[in-house]
Amino acid sequence: MVKKRKNPLVSVIIPTYNRGWILKEAIDSVLAQNFTDFELLVVNDGSTDNTQDILNSHKKDIIVLQQNNKGVSAARNMGIASSSGRFIAFLDSDDLWLPKKLSIQVDFFNANPDALICQTEEIWVRNGIRVNHGKRHKKLSGNIFKPSLSLCLVSPSAVMIKRSLFETTGMFDETLPACEDYDLWLRISCNYPVYLIDIPLIIKKGGHHDQLSKSSGLDKYRIQSLKKIIESNSLTEEQKTAAIKAMQKKCTIYANGCIKRDRKEKALYYNNLAESYPLNP
Repeated sequence: MVKKRKNPLVSVIIPTYNRGWILKEAIDSVLAQNFTDFELLVVNDGSTDNTQDILNSHKKDIIVLQQNNKGVSAARNMGIASSSGRFIAFLDSDDLWLPKKLSIQVDFFNANPDALICQTEEIWVRNGIRVNHGKRHKKLSGNIFKPSLSLCLVSPSAVMIKRSLFETTGMFDETLPACEDYDLWLRISCNYPVYLIDIPLIIKKGGHHDQLSKSSGLDKYRIQSLKKIIESNSLTEEQKTAAIKAMQKKCTIYANGCIKRDRKEKALYYNNLAESYPLNP
């Protein structure tokens, strides 16, 4: 049994909404860690299923936070604001950790005191079957901003972050119903290296009906994130050029999709958006 600690080194945050069918496995995978200097905060984002029963059965080992359904960004942000650890680690409620996940990441930070964020490799399981994630999704280490523009190369369940980093980059954007992690990783990676521990220490589950990343039209949120960071004055000229190119490409693809669905006004908006950021000659 893991005891609640007053001043834990690591704060683990699980946001959850109507995941009673799998939440217990996620919680148990944290409580089974061989590293024990942590607190576990589970943020119930207005669930209407049996989530509360699961949380009640673990109440001796976890801190439960409740909010009306506001989305995963607000849930994670509530967890961060309510936590006390020097390091923050997230676990999505449909993923699992292997037992050495926390200890290996803490060892990494002890060996690399200047590092602010690291992530681990992962095992992908879709509908109960292990699958290869392919070269396109291969994780990189160090300065990953440019390759992260085209797709998200950081998994929330895989990261550990020094709390101080949120003070300079801000937390999750609560206006984004999806791709909120893509948005945060861009804001971090444009200024700081994101290190990879090349050991699979999480099991990332997919294929289920309520998987957020299966939602259609997600690129509109990535475009919103790109627009925001382009206008943030936080990029170098080289980074800004790369971000504009990525946004133009995504806008064109999204606009073409709108045309196919006879959504001409939306297509016009995204085509105009792509043209509104001319590249320097």
